[in-house]
Amino acid sequence: MTDIEKLLDVMQRLRDPDHGCPWDVQQTFETIAPYTIEEAYEVADAIARGDIMDLRGELGDLLLQVVFHAQIAAEAGQFDFHDVAGSIVEKMIRRHPHVFGSEEERANGKVDGSWEEIKEQERLSGNEDSSALAGVARALPALKRAQKLGKRAARVGFDWPDTQGVRAKIDEELAEVELAVGSRNSDAVEEELGDLLFAVVNLARHLDIDPEKALGSANYKFEQRFRNMEQAIVQKGSTIKDFSLATLDQEWRAAKKRVG
Repeated sequence: MTDIEKLLDVMQRLRDPDHGCPWDVQQTFETIAPYTIEEAYEVADAIARGDIMDLRGELGDLLLQVVFHAQIAAEAGQFDFHDVAGSIVEKMIRRHPHVFGSEEERANGKVDGSWEEIKEQERLSGNEDSSALAGVARALPALKRAQKLGKRAARVGFDWPDTQGVRAKIDEELAEVELAVGSRNSDAVEEELGDLLFAVVNLARHLDIDPEKALGSANYKFEQRFRNMEQAIVQKGSTIKDFSLATLDQEWRAAKKRVG
């Protein structure tokens, strides 16, 4: 029995209504989905930390999520793990004609944009939603979804010609945020802040920057500087709450010099 077969058997036993685990038996696609997303993030975190052994474990946890969903579907007579594996094999072959296609397609090699063209054909084939935005998953992190929506719209010509247009849009949205703040309408402030963030994501797209990665780096940098500032203050026998904002600003600037 292969390791995959053992894993499928383990999940089947866990889901056994009579002798399985009560928690596993109660789960549905909806209840498991958050864990699937969490495991994907933990895979990315292990990669970011360069922890190969942890990556191996996290990939196993993510694979378990795939098996879990497939088992739930199999019990409902919808599909099973082998259907999932077969589907992705078929998709990868279809999307790589320069590797798996005819002799002529392989000779021509990879064509820039061909991947997206094939995906577009797949989306339109038998899909009632013919929008250029069809298929952009709603469960994506908001920054990533905004990036994808902007790319899709740009692909059909709905985009600013250069970064100057995006910068002007950011200025416009920032002014609208200030007006909303002045109105003291929290719903309006939330809406306008969302518009501002969407415009910033579009600027990142025009600059070929991944906004999720950029924000992640900013988060890391802030955390490193803040922790360094905390440590420096503790070494002085104080806490952050003991310091005025002006003094904290000085400590922050010093931390920036120490950790970059």
